[in-house]
Amino acid sequence: MKKNQTIKPKQWIKESSFGTWFLDTEIWLNYVLKIGIDDLESLLSPYRQNYPIIADIGCGSGKSIKLMDERFHPEQIIGIDIDPNTLNQAQSVADSCHCSVNLLNNSAAKIELESNSVDMILCHQTMHHISDPDTAIKELFRILKPSGILLLSESCRQFIHSFLVKVFFRHPMNVQKTADEYIEFIMQAGFEILPNAISKPNLWWSRWDLGTLEFFGRPLPKKPEPTIINLVAKKVAMNTQ
Repeated sequence: MKKNQTIKPKQWIKESSFGTWFLDTEIWLNYVLKIGIDDLESLLSPYRQNYPIIADIGCGSGKSIKLMDERFHPEQIIGIDIDPNTLNQAQSVADSCHCSVNLLNNSAAKIELESNSVDMILCHQTMHHISDPDTAIKELFRILKPSGILLLSESCRQFIHSFLVKVFFRHPMNVQKTADEYIEFIMQAGFEILPNAISKPNLWWSRWDLGTLEFFGRPLPKKPEPTIINLVAKKVAMNTQ
């Protein structure tokens, strides 16, 4: 059964017009979303199991829902987004999926799902948009079943604070994290990061110059500050925070 529930957003920094357009382009799909999920899937591969119910946090217009349907063959995907306009676009994608899809117009800080109800959560490039990430990560922990899997892909502080991102996109700038801070953030919430399941790619689009200097022959720093972090974590205990 498919449904679309509506709430009034709180503490929501609406994306810029350019950002809204960009998230619906083939560039976003092929160079950000697919590459991010490819990396997460490779990190998960040694530990992969069946995931009947998947929650997609910040599903937007549904491109990630389609990919998760194709990659993991779940029984159900729950697409969650605070923007009702993008969920309206996601409905056509939901209708084309092989699995059942529910769309919820929820804030990540207050998800209308029962505790211990999903097997996997995808949080792709969403946490850095959330004004209250501490509450949101507790909600993700709450709805995930014990031993359930969190796939997290995030742009780090250096990228979000870069000039081009500030000009063209909108984010809550005071909550941005470094890669190490994201790792600590996930572990403090009660998750266990799986062995060898952290990746810090330095993709061209995440650099201040969009990879221009490398194109003209300038070598990358040997140890650049991470601009992206991908990781796979597991819920191992009840969160008492």
